[in-house]
Amino acid sequence: MDLIICVLGLLALIIQGIRCQGVYAPPTVRIIHSGHACNVEEERHTERVYTIREGETLELTCLVTGHPRPQIRWTKTAGSVFDRFQDSSVFNETLHIAKILRTQGGRYYCKAENGLGSPAIKSIRVDVYYLDDPVVTVHQSIGEAKEQFYYERTVFLRCVANSNPPVRYSWHRGREVLTQGSDKGVEIYEPFFTQGETKILKLKNLRPQDYANYSCIASVRNVCGIPDRSVIFRLTNKTASPSIKLLVEDPIVVNPGQTVSLVCITTGGEPPPILTWVSSNDSLPQRSVVKGGTLTLPAITSDEAGVYSCVASNNVGNPAKKSTTIVVRALKKGRFWITPDPYHNDDNIQIGREVKISCQVEATPPEELMFSWLKNGRALRSSERMVITQTDPDISPGTTNLDIIDLKFTDFGTYTCVAALKGGGITEISIDVNISSTTVPPNLTVPRGKSPLVAREGDTVELECLVSGKPKPIILWSRADKEAPMPDGNMQMESYDGVLRIVNVSREMTGSYRCQTSQYNGFNVKPREAVVELIVQYPPTVEPVYMEMRQGLGRPVVMTCRVLRAHPSRVLRFEWLLSNRLLHAGAFDAQRDETEYTIRSLNRDGWGEYTCNVINEAGAGKCTFQVTGKAYAPEFYYDTYSPLWQNRPRVYGFKLQWTQMNPNAVDRIVAYRLGIRQMGLQRWWEQEIPVDGTINKGELMTHNLTELIKPESYEVRLTPITRFGEGDSTIRIVTYSAPINPHLREFHCSFEEEPICMFTQDKNDDFDWTRHSAATRDTKYTPNTGPSADRSGSKQGFYMYIETSRPRKEGDQARLVSPFFNVAPKNPYGITNPPAYCFGFFYHMYGKHIGTLNAFLKQKGQTTSEGPVWSLSGNQGERWKQAKVSIHPTASFQVVLEGVRGPGIEGDIAIDDVTLEEGECRDPPPNLNCTAPFTCSHIWLLCVILVMTLLEGQR
Repeated sequence: MDLIICVLGLLALIIQGIRCQGVYAPPTVRIIHSGHACNVEEERHTERVYTIREGETLELTCLVTGHPRPQIRWTKTAGSVFDRFQDSSVFNETLHIAKILRTQGGRYYCKAENGLGSPAIKSIRVDVYYLDDPVVTVHQSIGEAKEQFYYERTVFLRCVANSNPPVRYSWHRGREVLTQGSDKGVEIYEPFFTQGETKILKLKNLRPQDYANYSCIASVRNVCGIPDRSVIFRLTNKTASPSIKLLVEDPIVVNPGQTVSLVCITTGGEPPPILTWVSSNDSLPQRSVVKGGTLTLPAITSDEAGVYSCVASNNVGNPAKKSTTIVVRALKKGRFWITPDPYHNDDNIQIGREVKISCQVEATPPEELMFSWLKNGRALRSSERMVITQTDPDISPGTTNLDIIDLKFTDFGTYTCVAALKGGGITEISIDVNISSTTVPPNLTVPRGKSPLVAREGDTVELECLVSGKPKPIILWSRADKEAPMPDGNMQMESYDGVLRIVNVSREMTGSYRCQTSQYNGFNVKPREAVVELIVQYPPTVEPVYMEMRQGLGRPVVMTCRVLRAHPSRVLRFEWLLSNRLLHAGAFDAQRDETEYTIRSLNRDGWGEYTCNVINEAGAGKCTFQVTGKAYAPEFYYDTYSPLWQNRPRVYGFKLQWTQMNPNAVDRIVAYRLGIRQMGLQRWWEQEIPVDGTINKGELMTHNLTELIKPESYEVRLTPITRFGEGDSTIRIVTYSAPINPHLREFHCSFEEEPICMFTQDKNDDFDWTRHSAATRDTKYTPNTGPSADRSGSKQGFYMYIETSRPRKEGDQARLVSPFFNVAPKNPYGITNPPAYCFGFFYHMYGKHIGTLNAFLKQKGQTTSEGPVWSLSGNQGERWKQAKVSIHPTASFQVVLEGVRGPGIEGDIAIDDVTLEEGECRDPPPNLNCTAPFTCSHIWLLCVILVMTLLEGQR
């Protein structure tokens, strides 16, 4: 009894799983290629290697199955998209990279996910083949390098070419092929890996015959159709490495705005060297002009200063290089500071004591800097009491000091520091410093009420420190509470008025800010400093910011708005509104961080936008809920065949299939609005498809589209309708293609539709195949031959068969011809590895007079067909059997099924479920397929296996 209950329970679970699953299926992925592939190979773990020539177009297509339709994303090297292939390609089935570069080789991944099970991922490795022009460089042996290559010297000719796959080299002297041992004066080093492969030709003790034309030929053996490339080098007794001379000074010091010309000439080298200019700033200035060996820089600026180099190369020896430095004169950033008597601990200036005035500027070049001092506008010379010094440029460049010793009342006045450059042409800088009895050290305070400063996020705030003293120093602002940059990104900010202005202040800027006096433009004394506190308030941050809530009438709806953070953290109150109409308001419970609003029974007036405002002193955060009865979008069932099947001449039909996303989330769907329009046209043709009863999750719905005119593409829009009104729409494109050529992996024909998948009857045979169903057998039916059901066991299912009754006679032939199937476009460099396809079908050959069933491959452009790729004769019993055969077409092709009548009328041959797949044929799948629907026979078979297993276990 326990055994029976166990089995029945298990069967119930299986059947329930079948009902729940419906047509939903997790994704599967396969990558195929199109375009100009040189070769496609299978590696271990079914990874594919796709070889392509640089500059060709890469097209990879990700074929997916699964329902709902999986989302597709292409990535490279398992992460994100490193190379900038078109963004539109990343999320499409087809990845398209025009004019592929060698750097774009690598492993590409296609990821498909639809929320069911784990994402499906497949990869393909793309190998980009290329061959660059070879380059020959010439060197003498070390220690023997001279101006010229002359007798009794050893010379090396080195040939280098970048390539994929590895390159092979061959050397020629004139028309003579040089090989190892062919000439005693020649040695050839075999390739070794440096940067790319190289091959070195060694000429030992140059002889007269060695002065000749040498050609290096680089080859990848025509892989991918890449032709050989060659380079010629002429070796003479004048061959020499380059030498150059710069006709300029070093350094060159100029004023901004001047035009600078650098002249470089060659003084030696054969072949004649090529001259190029390079700059230490990575690239030459945009306005620079290069003509021969002359580089011209018009209206030069300070940014264009730097090192400029002339480089000469002729591939003999090492390149020659000469450099010069351009210095652009400049004076900027004048500063001063006053140091009271350095020998006494006093911050004030006092009569009888010493005072030092320091002045600093930035100068280029620093050695040209000159200082002079004025007192009240008159030149001041150094004396025993007025000591003028200019510090060592290496220690403190650009600084001058004026020491006033034993300060007297007559020394009060305005002192001016003047900076200039010896070369002239640059405006001088002058700095005035006033020394008087009113000159006092600085003092720093924070105004009352300015700390702590409270602001709201997004405001413009001004942190203020009042600075007194004469002269007023520069104020430096920095963070006092942590080591962090200021709003401008620097660690310190300067202020001349003591105010730090922050625009669009953010919550991260809350904290302590230090203001302190700088020694610059003021007293060189211990800095004064103060701290200002900044508090940035911001409204509550809440979640969800927006949420759509779909619900049917009469059902409850619960909305929750949660506070994540706020400053001040004490939230004052909340408000619930529907379209600006207040529903509920109140104060927040100190123990809770959320507020909830419930609609007990949704009615038509309850549809709309609900908002919850959560309010503190800084403002309000807002949760928004869109409550709607809008139905979710339908999901087209893409795992059916896309072509439009023919109904009658020029008019086509299509079987539209879909499931409904979350049908029970809202009110019952009463109808669908179907819209159809031809691609490129504005006008939609619409109709309603009524729905009887409740739609279950995963239930497959169908509707036949008719009156579609060839050869158009159509946009189909499907919109569910409930009591609420229209729901979300889904759009797909339905395309007619002639001839019908679905992708080979997806091609499957069970002859259920009248057009029989675009198969045609051969006009040159003796009679035709007949489409037949056991449920509609007519009086011509002959017992003891032919099938009693289609391959799936259905009496209503269709198949094709040959009727062998009179007037047919022995040897008559009936041929059924498939539509054309396209292989990958022909490689313009020749197909080296024809693709493989698996052609399969089920056959039924029952009867004592069974003749022969043949399968042929017919390729485009061939006038005669070769022998059958598969053939079988005689009675095979009253059951369906499967045939599979691998074919290797090199052009567009058709498959032909030929039935030959035997000696009598009991010789009906039938075929069903014709398939064509990429790749070599594998073993036929078992009858119990996990992805196929369970039948009663499957369940009983499973039951028997379970019972026998359990009985065996009890023994």
